[in-house]
Amino acid sequence: MIWTGRFDGDEPLYHRIFQRVSLEENYDNISTNDFVLHGFGVDEGVKRNKGRIGAKDAPDLIRKNISNFPVINPQFKLKDFGNVSCEDGNLEKSQNELAEKVQKTLEKGGKSIVFGGGHEVMFGHYSGIKNTFPTKKIGIINIDAHFDNREIDPEIGASSGTGFWQITQEGDIHSLHIGIQRNSNTLKLFDTAHQYGMKYILAEEIFFENLPTIYTKIDAFIEEADLIYLTICMDVFNVSIAPGVSALAYNGIFADAAFMHVLKKLMNSEKLLAMDVAEVNPAYDPNEITARLAASLINEWLMLKN
Repeated sequence: MIWTGRFDGDEPLYHRIFQRVSLEENYDNISTNDFVLHGFGVDEGVKRNKGRIGAKDAPDLIRKNISNFPVINPQFKLKDFGNVSCEDGNLEKSQNELAEKVQKTLEKGGKSIVFGGGHEVMFGHYSGIKNTFPTKKIGIINIDAHFDNREIDPEIGASSGTGFWQITQEGDIHSLHIGIQRNSNTLKLFDTAHQYGMKYILAEEIFFENLPTIYTKIDAFIEEADLIYLTICMDVFNVSIAPGVSALAYNGIFADAAFMHVLKKLMNSEKLLAMDVAEVNPAYDPNEITARLAASLINEWLMLKN
Protein backbone atom coordinates (compact mmCIF):
# COMPACT_ATOMS: atom_id res chain seq x y z
CA MET A 1 0.00 0.00 0.00
CA ILE A 2 1.67 3.21 -1.21
CA TRP A 3 -0.84 5.76 0.07
CA THR A 4 -0.47 5.39 3.81
CA GLY A 5 0.60 7.43 6.79
CA ARG A 6 -0.14 8.36 10.37
CA PHE A 7 -3.84 8.17 11.18
CA ASP A 8 -4.96 10.73 13.76
CA GLY A 9 -8.68 10.63 13.02
CA ASP A 10 -11.40 10.87 10.38
CA GLU A 11 -12.31 14.48 11.02
CA PRO A 12 -10.99 16.92 8.35
CA LEU A 13 -8.81 18.76 10.87
CA TYR A 14 -6.75 15.58 11.30
CA HIS A 15 -6.42 14.67 7.64
CA ARG A 16 -3.18 13.89 5.88
CA ILE A 17 -2.79 13.60 2.12
CA PHE A 18 -3.24 9.83 1.99
CA GLN A 19 -6.74 10.29 3.40
CA ARG A 20 -7.76 12.51 0.48
CA VAL A 21 -6.48 10.28 -2.33
CA SER A 22 -8.69 8.11 -4.50
CA LEU A 23 -7.35 5.51 -6.95
CA GLU A 24 -9.09 6.02 -10.27
CA GLU A 25 -9.48 4.57 -13.74
CA ASN A 26 -12.46 6.53 -15.06
CA TYR A 27 -11.67 10.11 -16.15
CA ASP A 28 -15.36 10.98 -15.90
CA ASN A 29 -14.85 11.02 -12.12
CA ILE A 30 -12.71 14.16 -12.35
CA SER A 31 -14.32 17.38 -11.12
CA THR A 32 -13.19 20.94 -11.81
CA ASN A 33 -10.03 21.87 -9.88
CA ASP A 34 -9.34 18.31 -8.70
CA PHE A 35 -5.64 17.53 -8.62
CA VAL A 36 -5.05 14.56 -10.92
CA LEU A 37 -1.88 12.50 -10.63
CA HIS A 38 -0.09 10.32 -13.16
CA GLY A 39 3.24 8.65 -12.58
CA PHE A 40 5.72 8.51 -15.46
CA GLY A 41 7.81 5.46 -14.61
CA VAL A 42 10.16 5.97 -17.53
CA ASP A 43 13.87 6.75 -17.85
CA GLU A 44 14.51 5.58 -21.41
CA GLY A 45 15.25 9.22 -22.30
CA VAL A 46 17.85 9.44 -19.55
CA LYS A 47 19.45 6.26 -20.87
CA ARG A 48 19.58 7.71 -24.38
CA ASN A 49 21.06 10.91 -22.94
CA LYS A 50 23.83 8.97 -21.18
CA GLY A 51 22.59 9.77 -17.67
CA ARG A 52 22.33 7.51 -14.61
CA ILE A 53 19.27 5.32 -15.06
CA GLY A 54 16.88 4.51 -12.22
CA ALA A 55 14.39 7.38 -12.33
CA LYS A 56 11.69 5.04 -13.66
CA ASP A 57 11.30 3.78 -10.09
CA ALA A 58 10.65 7.23 -8.63
CA PRO A 59 6.87 7.81 -8.93
CA ASP A 60 5.86 5.42 -6.17
CA LEU A 61 8.67 6.66 -3.92
CA ILE A 62 7.46 10.24 -4.31
CA ARG A 63 3.93 9.07 -3.53
CA LYS A 64 5.25 7.46 -0.34
CA ASN A 65 7.00 10.66 0.72
CA ILE A 66 4.06 12.97 0.09
CA SER A 67 1.46 10.70 1.70
CA ASN A 68 1.92 11.81 5.30
CA PHE A 69 1.92 15.58 4.79
CA PRO A 70 -0.98 17.30 6.57
CA VAL A 71 -3.89 18.69 4.57
CA ILE A 72 -4.20 22.46 5.08
CA ASN A 73 -6.27 23.16 1.97
CA PRO A 74 -9.89 22.30 2.91
CA GLN A 75 -10.87 21.75 -0.75
CA PHE A 76 -7.97 19.43 -1.52
CA LYS A 77 -8.63 16.16 -3.37
CA LEU A 78 -6.16 14.06 -5.33
CA LYS A 79 -7.15 11.46 -7.91
CA ASP A 80 -4.40 8.98 -8.78
CA PHE A 81 -4.52 7.28 -12.18
CA GLY A 82 -1.40 5.15 -11.75
CA ASN A 83 1.79 4.98 -13.78
CA VAL A 84 2.80 5.10 -17.42
CA SER A 85 5.69 2.71 -18.09
CA CYS A 86 8.10 1.92 -20.91
CA GLU A 87 9.04 -1.74 -20.85
CA ASP A 88 9.86 -2.00 -24.57
CA GLY A 89 12.18 1.02 -24.92
CA ASN A 90 9.60 2.88 -27.02
CA LEU A 91 9.87 6.28 -25.37
CA GLU A 92 7.73 8.05 -27.94
CA LYS A 93 4.84 5.64 -27.30
CA SER A 94 5.05 6.29 -23.54
CA GLN A 95 5.13 10.06 -24.06
CA ASN A 96 2.06 9.83 -26.29
CA GLU A 97 0.28 7.74 -23.67
CA LEU A 98 1.00 10.34 -21.01
CA ALA A 99 -0.16 13.11 -23.36
CA GLU A 100 -3.49 11.36 -23.88
CA LYS A 101 -4.03 10.95 -20.14
CA VAL A 102 -3.12 14.58 -19.43
CA GLN A 103 -5.53 15.73 -22.14
CA LYS A 104 -8.36 13.74 -20.56
CA THR A 105 -7.50 15.36 -17.23
CA LEU A 106 -7.50 18.92 -18.50
CA GLU A 107 -10.64 18.47 -20.58
CA LYS A 108 -12.45 17.60 -17.34
CA GLY A 109 -11.13 20.72 -15.63
CA GLY A 110 -8.58 18.95 -13.46
CA LYS A 111 -5.12 20.21 -12.56
CA SER A 112 -2.39 17.92 -13.85
CA ILE A 113 0.36 16.57 -11.60
CA VAL A 114 3.00 14.13 -12.90
CA PHE A 115 5.70 12.35 -10.92
CA GLY A 116 8.66 11.40 -13.15
CA GLY A 117 10.66 9.58 -14.31
CA GLY A 118 13.29 11.22 -16.42
CA HIS A 119 12.85 14.74 -17.76
CA GLU A 120 11.56 13.28 -20.99
CA VAL A 121 8.31 13.53 -19.03
CA MET A 122 8.26 17.21 -20.01
CA PHE A 123 7.61 16.65 -23.71
CA GLY A 124 4.82 14.17 -22.97
CA HIS A 125 3.22 16.45 -20.38
CA TYR A 126 3.50 19.50 -22.62
CA SER A 127 2.03 17.59 -25.57
CA GLY A 128 -1.06 16.75 -23.54
CA ILE A 129 -1.51 20.41 -22.60
CA LYS A 130 -0.98 21.55 -26.20
CA ASN A 131 -3.45 18.98 -27.54
CA THR A 132 -6.04 20.27 -25.06
CA PHE A 133 -5.47 23.96 -25.77
CA PRO A 134 -4.14 24.13 -29.36
CA THR A 135 -4.82 27.86 -29.75
CA LYS A 136 -3.51 28.96 -26.35
CA LYS A 137 -0.04 30.34 -25.65
CA ILE A 138 1.50 27.92 -23.18
CA GLY A 139 4.18 29.32 -20.92
CA ILE A 140 6.62 26.61 -19.81
CA ILE A 141 8.62 27.39 -16.68
CA ASN A 142 11.52 24.98 -16.41
CA ILE A 143 13.38 24.91 -13.10
CA ASP A 144 16.49 23.09 -14.22
CA ALA A 145 20.26 23.29 -14.49
CA HIS A 146 19.93 22.39 -18.18
CA PHE A 147 18.12 23.88 -21.18
CA ASP A 148 17.22 20.40 -22.50
CA ASN A 149 17.27 21.87 -25.99
CA ARG A 150 19.65 19.45 -27.72
CA GLU A 151 18.90 18.54 -31.30
CA ILE A 152 17.73 14.95 -31.76
CA ASP A 153 20.44 12.50 -32.79
CA PRO A 154 18.77 10.51 -35.60
CA GLU A 155 20.60 7.36 -34.51
CA ILE A 156 19.33 7.63 -30.92
CA GLY A 157 16.05 9.51 -31.11
CA ALA A 158 14.48 11.83 -28.58
CA SER A 159 15.88 11.86 -25.05
CA SER A 160 15.59 13.61 -21.71
CA GLY A 161 17.69 16.42 -23.18
CA THR A 162 15.77 17.15 -26.39
CA GLY A 163 12.29 18.17 -25.23
CA PHE A 164 12.56 21.91 -25.68
CA TRP A 165 14.17 21.54 -29.11
CA GLN A 166 11.31 19.23 -30.10
CA ILE A 167 8.81 21.91 -29.11
CA THR A 168 10.60 24.51 -31.25
CA GLN A 169 10.19 22.23 -34.26
CA GLU A 170 6.42 22.33 -33.78
CA GLY A 171 6.26 26.12 -33.75
CA ASP A 172 6.97 29.01 -31.41
CA ILE A 173 8.09 28.33 -27.86
CA HIS A 174 7.43 30.45 -24.78
CA SER A 175 9.74 29.21 -22.03
CA LEU A 176 11.50 30.54 -18.96
CA HIS A 177 14.36 28.44 -17.57
CA ILE A 178 15.26 29.08 -13.92
CA GLY A 179 18.47 27.75 -12.36
CA ILE A 180 20.53 27.38 -15.53
CA GLN A 181 24.17 26.51 -14.90
CA ARG A 182 26.97 27.80 -17.09
CA ASN A 183 28.97 24.62 -16.47
CA SER A 184 26.07 22.38 -17.52
CA ASN A 185 25.32 23.83 -20.96
CA THR A 186 27.62 24.25 -23.95
CA LEU A 187 27.77 27.47 -25.93
CA LYS A 188 25.74 25.66 -28.59
CA LEU A 189 22.90 25.12 -26.10
CA PHE A 190 23.02 28.78 -25.01
CA ASP A 191 23.02 29.79 -28.68
CA THR A 192 19.99 27.58 -29.36
CA ALA A 193 18.20 29.19 -26.40
CA HIS A 194 18.91 32.65 -27.78
CA GLN A 195 17.96 31.62 -31.32
CA TYR A 196 14.51 30.46 -30.25
CA GLY A 197 13.89 33.19 -27.68
CA MET A 198 14.10 30.95 -24.61
CA LYS A 199 14.35 33.21 -21.58
CA TYR A 200 16.46 32.17 -18.59
CA ILE A 201 17.63 33.06 -15.10
CA LEU A 202 21.02 31.70 -14.12
CA ALA A 203 21.45 29.76 -10.89
CA GLU A 204 23.89 32.42 -9.69
CA GLU A 205 21.15 35.06 -9.98
CA ILE A 206 18.89 33.38 -7.44
CA PHE A 207 19.57 35.20 -4.18
CA PHE A 208 17.35 37.20 -1.86
CA GLU A 209 18.51 40.69 -2.79
CA ASN A 210 17.83 39.92 -6.46
CA LEU A 211 14.22 38.85 -5.98
CA PRO A 212 12.72 42.13 -7.31
CA THR A 213 14.54 41.63 -10.62
CA ILE A 214 13.48 37.98 -10.81
CA TYR A 215 9.88 38.88 -10.01
CA THR A 216 9.84 41.43 -12.83
CA LYS A 217 11.00 38.78 -15.30
CA ILE A 218 8.45 36.26 -14.03
CA ASP A 219 5.59 38.76 -14.15
CA ALA A 220 6.44 39.74 -17.73
CA PHE A 221 6.66 36.09 -18.77
CA ILE A 222 3.36 35.07 -17.18
CA GLU A 223 1.60 38.14 -18.56
CA GLU A 224 2.39 36.99 -22.11
CA ALA A 225 1.04 33.45 -21.53
CA ASP A 226 -2.52 32.16 -21.57
CA LEU A 227 -1.66 29.32 -19.20
CA ILE A 228 1.39 28.06 -17.31
CA TYR A 229 3.04 24.65 -17.02
CA LEU A 230 5.75 24.25 -14.37
CA THR A 231 8.35 21.49 -14.63
CA ILE A 232 11.08 20.90 -12.03
CA CYS A 233 14.14 18.80 -12.81
CA MET A 234 15.62 17.82 -9.47
CA ASP A 235 19.19 18.04 -10.76
CA VAL A 236 18.88 21.82 -10.42
CA PHE A 237 19.53 21.39 -6.69
CA ASN A 238 22.84 21.07 -4.90
CA VAL A 239 24.06 17.50 -4.43
CA SER A 240 23.94 17.94 -0.66
CA ILE A 241 20.13 18.16 -0.72
CA ALA A 242 19.49 16.22 -3.95
CA PRO A 243 22.01 13.39 -4.35
CA GLY A 244 19.46 11.04 -5.91
CA VAL A 245 19.33 12.44 -9.44
CA SER A 246 20.43 11.40 -12.91
CA ALA A 247 23.06 14.16 -13.22
CA LEU A 248 24.65 15.55 -10.05
CA ALA A 249 24.98 19.32 -9.52
CA TYR A 250 27.82 20.09 -7.12
CA ASN A 251 27.11 23.82 -7.33
CA GLY A 252 23.35 23.57 -7.70
CA ILE A 253 20.83 25.83 -6.01
CA PHE A 254 19.33 25.30 -2.55
CA ALA A 255 15.69 25.18 -1.49
CA ASP A 256 16.33 28.24 0.67
CA ALA A 257 14.14 31.24 1.41
CA ALA A 258 14.97 32.99 -1.87
CA PHE A 259 14.12 29.96 -3.98
CA MET A 260 10.92 29.23 -2.05
CA HIS A 261 9.75 32.81 -2.58
CA VAL A 262 10.26 32.34 -6.32
CA LEU A 263 8.49 28.98 -6.30
CA LYS A 264 5.49 30.28 -4.38
CA LYS A 265 5.20 33.26 -6.69
CA LEU A 266 4.95 30.87 -9.64
CA MET A 267 2.40 28.70 -7.89
CA ASN A 268 0.22 31.64 -6.94
CA SER A 269 -0.50 32.34 -10.59
CA GLU A 270 -4.09 31.46 -11.50
CA LYS A 271 -2.77 30.46 -14.93
CA LEU A 272 -0.87 27.45 -13.52
CA LEU A 273 -2.62 24.28 -14.72
CA ALA A 274 0.08 21.62 -14.68
CA MET A 275 3.22 20.69 -12.77
CA ASP A 276 5.70 17.84 -12.65
CA VAL A 277 8.92 16.80 -10.97
CA ALA A 278 11.57 14.77 -12.77
CA GLU A 279 14.89 12.97 -12.41
CA VAL A 280 14.53 11.64 -8.87
CA ASN A 281 16.68 8.51 -8.95
CA PRO A 282 15.98 6.17 -6.01
CA ALA A 283 19.10 4.10 -6.73
CA TYR A 284 21.26 6.99 -5.53
CA ASP A 285 18.99 8.56 -2.92
CA PRO A 286 20.11 7.83 0.67
CA ASN A 287 17.28 8.17 3.19
CA GLU A 288 15.01 9.21 0.28
CA ILE A 289 15.98 12.85 0.77
CA THR A 290 15.68 13.78 -2.93
CA ALA A 291 12.27 12.10 -3.17
CA ARG A 292 11.23 13.93 0.00
CA LEU A 293 12.32 17.26 -1.44
CA ALA A 294 10.42 16.57 -4.68
CA ALA A 295 7.32 15.67 -2.67
CA SER A 296 7.67 18.85 -0.62
CA LEU A 297 7.85 21.03 -3.72
CA ILE A 298 4.72 19.47 -5.21
CA ASN A 299 2.99 19.84 -1.86
CA GLU A 300 3.43 23.61 -2.01
CA TRP A 301 0.97 23.69 -4.92
CA LEU A 302 -1.40 21.08 -3.55
CA MET A 303 -1.88 22.99 -0.33
CA LEU A 304 -2.49 26.44 -1.74
CA LYS A 305 -5.85 27.64 -0.47
CA ASN A 306 -8.19 28.53 -3.30
